[in-house]
Amino acid sequence: MSWKHWTGVALVRRAVRIHSTPLTTIAVAAATALASACSAERPVPLAGPDPSDPRARTPAASYRSTVAPYESLRPVEPAPWHEQNRQVTPQPKR
Repeated sequence: MSWKHWTGVALVRRAVRIHSTPLTTIAVAAATALASACSAERPVPLAGPDPSDPRARTPAASYRSTVAPYESLRPVEPAPWHEQNRQVTPQPKR
């Protein structure tokens, strides 16, 4: 084989080595991320009693209507407008 062939092989190996370094770094980072995802689960801090404890006390359930303040707005006879104007007129300043 000629020296040109060996020089070409060396250049190709060097180019592959240079371009594979970032890929190796990415592969190592991905493997590390996957390995850390498989680690043991950390305990979650609880602010109250343990929800998985069947003897834990809970507040009593209550019912509150979502439509309790409802007022029927069906059409009615109009009120006298003079009286309505007096109701919304600001009081005179003394």
